[in-house]
Amino acid sequence: MATVRPLEESAILLTGGTAGIGLACAQALAAAGVPKLMLAGRTPARGEAAVAALRESAPAAEVRFVAADAATPEGATAAAAACAEAYGRIDALVSTAGGDSLPCLLHKQPIEAIPETLRKITSGVLLPARAVLPYMSDQGGGAIVCTASDAAKIATPGEATIGAAMAAIVMFCRGMAIEAKRNGVRVNVMTPSIVRSTPLYGQLMEDPFAAKLFGKAEQMASLGVVEPEDLGALAVYLCSPAAAKLTGQAISVNGGISAA
Repeated sequence: MATVRPLEESAILLTGGTAGIGLACAQALAAAGVPKLMLAGRTPARGEAAVAALRESAPAAEVRFVAADAATPEGATAAAAACAEAYGRIDALVSTAGGDSLPCLLHKQPIEAIPETLRKITSGVLLPARAVLPYMSDQGGGAIVCTASDAAKIATPGEATIGAAMAAIVMFCRGMAIEAKRNGVRVNVMTPSIVRSTPLYGQLMEDPFAAKLFGKAEQMASLGVVEPEDLGALAVYLCSPAAAKLTGQAISVNGGISAA
């Protein structure tokens, strides 16, 4: 049976880790005592700002940034290689670099836009998961935490294409979990609904259709509308030895909007 390294001894790669949910996960992991963090993103300026903020809040942690587009095979491979080269291993991946798309009723969505929407949402999450797999398999274990949304589980007007992409992330991770368990690699998915204090939230609230859709959802969140920090706390758990026997799961974090 694989042994899960303590967080205090781990090296963790975060794709999409320079803003929003990804940065909140990085902050939570650093606060939990993870000593080595590698952030991957497309924008060096934002990456440097995120590294500086993490070094200030967790001065004991070694934090680095690699400029890489995780939504491309080359970028995902480069991000994984950078973490392995810098730290000698990859104990966990938190993959949050999925593309943002606004809800749109299917009959209003141009048919030619559907393939690109599917690619944009899925590639940045799934390609890094595949990229780290050989490293984790060779070292005998690791944790992969991907991010989708509850659109993978609940059919919602305006989210037919988005839901299809999110469901693809969930099923990819479930299949990967079944294959990778033989090498001690765990794969799970966080599936929030609406998440405040993120760049996407601002875009959604500026769009009349999306604002109406998610405004109703917020009213159903009796336990509170989710913030990035809530997902950061879940990511810490999923990367830790406490979740050593948890794999292939899609975990909703939605404040009670649904029981998906």
